[in-house]
Amino acid sequence: MEVFTRYNLLKHVTSYCTRPGFLRDRNILNRQYTIIISHKRQAIRHQIKVSTLVCSYSSDKNKHFITFEKKAEALKDAFEQRKEKLKDTEQKIRLKGEEFVRDIKHQKEVTGKKLKVKKEFIIKDILETRDKVKEKLEEVVERENAFTIPNILCVTRIVMSPYLGYIILQDNYNVALGLLVFAGVTDLLDGWIARNWKGQSTKMGSFLDPMADKVLIATLFITLTWQNLIPLALTLLIVGRDAALVIAGFVIRYMSLPPPRTLSRYFDVTHATAQLAPTFISKVNTAVQLLLVGTTLASPVFGYVDHPLLHALCGVTAVSTVVSAVSYLVSKDTYKFLKKRS
Repeated sequence: MEVFTRYNLLKHVTSYCTRPGFLRDRNILNRQYTIIISHKRQAIRHQIKVSTLVCSYSSDKNKHFITFEKKAEALKDAFEQRKEKLKDTEQKIRLKGEEFVRDIKHQKEVTGKKLKVKKEFIIKDILETRDKVKEKLEEVVERENAFTIPNILCVTRIVMSPYLGYIILQDNYNVALGLLVFAGVTDLLDGWIARNWKGQSTKMGSFLDPMADKVLIATLFITLTWQNLIPLALTLLIVGRDAALVIAGFVIRYMSLPPPRTLSRYFDVTHATAQLAPTFISKVNTAVQLLLVGTTLASPVFGYVDHPLLHALCGVTAVSTVVSAVSYLVSKDTYKFLKKRS
């Protein structure tokens, strides 16, 4: 009989238990071993069978295996529960994402409809505002009847001026003198009608009358200078002054026209936006200029070309032209912008 301590015996038996064919080796189960147990400092020998150790070992092993299986089952159950929770969480996240996408699409549709309605409202409001502004502009800009007798007479003088110049260049001074007298009569007549007939005075006439005079006088001075009847310097002075006044009239028209300033509205003669008021010196200068061109045009007919009085009249005309130009620069009442009538 072999003698072992408890620890060495268990180690020895365990090595047998792990060998192949352990269960077929029945002799080892009946083999007896002596275990030395230290008790009160005395070595007590006990005889123990391997079968008892094996049973004890197997019992402990089964207990540990059962405990491990229970722990494994508990872990498996916990894993399954956690897996189910993850599936539930994933399902909730997926449903939440689908709901969020649906909300975004719905919000996009609602926003698109709102923007469409807002766009239509803004366009409608812009169109209505444009119509209202147009109506306001029509109210601000005074409309008047431009086809009056004085205006027609002014236009007649303007249209007749180029033909009068052509007649002078053809040395037909008798016919030219007759046309000049007719132009002077129309000038006096349109002013008298505008002052005395109701509804014949127009703001447009304040532009047309001086413009007709300027066109007629410029035509006469240029053609008579070409015929060597009037000095070139005097003609340049008068034409330059009249051109400056015409340009100033166009500028005043532009400044007095309310926006939008389009060509159609600019040249619409029914829109009265400003009124011109010539100075007294300018009227005197116009009369002197007409007297000069009239006497000069009549000189070939009556035979007093190069008469000293004509030269003196040229000097007076030059002085009055300069003084009238200065009067337009210093005077503040030569024009006024028209406003809406209350």
